[in-house]
Amino acid sequence: MIYSAFEAAQQMMAPVRQTAKFTAAMLDHPANPLRESVLAKSALAGHNVFEMATRRYTKPEWRLPFTVIDGHEVPVTVETVLEKPFGRLLRFRRDPETLAAVPGIEPQPRMLIAAPMSGHHATLLRGTVEAMLPGHEVFITDWTDARDVPVLYGRFDLNTYIDYLIEFFEAIGPGAHAMAVCQPGPPLLAACAVMAEEDNPARPRTMTFMGSPIDARKSPTVTNLLAEQKAFEWFEENMIQTVPAPYAGMTRSVYPGFLQLTSFMSMNIERHVNATFDYYQNIVQGNDFAAKKHEVFYDEYLSVCDMTSEFYLQTIHDVFQEYLLPRGLFTHHGKIVDPGKIKDIALFTVEGELDDISGIGQTQAAHDICTSIPKKDRLDYVQKGAGHYGVFNGKRWREEIQPRLASFVADRFDAAEEREFLRGFELRLVEDVA
Repeated sequence: MIYSAFEAAQQMMAPVRQTAKFTAAMLDHPANPLRESVLAKSALAGHNVFEMATRRYTKPEWRLPFTVIDGHEVPVTVETVLEKPFGRLLRFRRDPETLAAVPGIEPQPRMLIAAPMSGHHATLLRGTVEAMLPGHEVFITDWTDARDVPVLYGRFDLNTYIDYLIEFFEAIGPGAHAMAVCQPGPPLLAACAVMAEEDNPARPRTMTFMGSPIDARKSPTVTNLLAEQKAFEWFEENMIQTVPAPYAGMTRSVYPGFLQLTSFMSMNIERHVNATFDYYQNIVQGNDFAAKKHEVFYDEYLSVCDMTSEFYLQTIHDVFQEYLLPRGLFTHHGKIVDPGKIKDIALFTVEGELDDISGIGQTQAAHDICTSIPKKDRLDYVQKGAGHYGVFNGKRWREEIQPRLASFVADRFDAAEEREFLRGFELRLVEDVA
């Protein structure tokens, strides 16, 4: 009922929103003689705030047309390597001809970024990808909005997520590296453990976990406490909705993105209110740069997607209520997952000192359960002054964390071996396209 009511409200507001958008365009038109007056600027700001607050946000574009390597601008195209019903494996392909013209360029590590399936699109990691592109062949998981997946494609839970990751590693090929940002930490660790136990040749050489709830019992945050204090049945009864028509996934049971967004915003409601007020003031005062910066951020932040109910509920139960992975009780298709089987995958954990979503120690817990990884292949880092998003986006990520990650990976990378692999990989991609 809530989902249907939300959609009905969106439809009802559409004409009003379009009127506000049209009025704002008229107020800001160069032909308007009162355009620069305080009255016109105030009206423009009010209409823009209303339009942004009621807009239906679509999935953002990647907006990464190029990267810069040793001062050379290299074009980047986003390609689909593997497509499945609930997600795609994307590759940020740097133009090979331009890349070959960079003096002294050598093959670089392949990096799979496991993007969160927690309400936002993978484009939330645009800054993460941007910082990795100059020194890596970057791949990323691009999860599909569950409301757009027809029910005939079946279920998608944590087990399926792990299956997808394993398939993605196999598509990328042996010798790659992996990093998980926040939520996908437990399933990525589980995927690596499964691949290690099965001696899968496509298992990665390194795995990096950033702000991930490997063991949510440590330094519990508001998010963790909510999951602990509410019974599992409460989440089933209050958070799960049915996708209405006309979406392709109609009748699918989901945790709607708009409910997740409401939860996120309520945690820092004062910050969002102040940001909106500042946005209004910046328009009135003609500070276009600051106003545009606000719009770019919220265009991404307010663009959300649904999760399947089974994925959401299993995550709540297994990760945030029963802590099955650190307790040695997590199963993948009925078989216990043992991180102790991982012996030749190096481990790097990153946490933010001020992280209010995954508290200090939750990510470090990976070291406690990956007991067979040699000490020389382990690294832990806590970034001072960084909150949750600062771990993978912004200045501290670019200047402090990413260089450490790049160095960790580089120490476990063989350029000559990679050159031989890439010859076959490029050929395989061409054959697949043909």
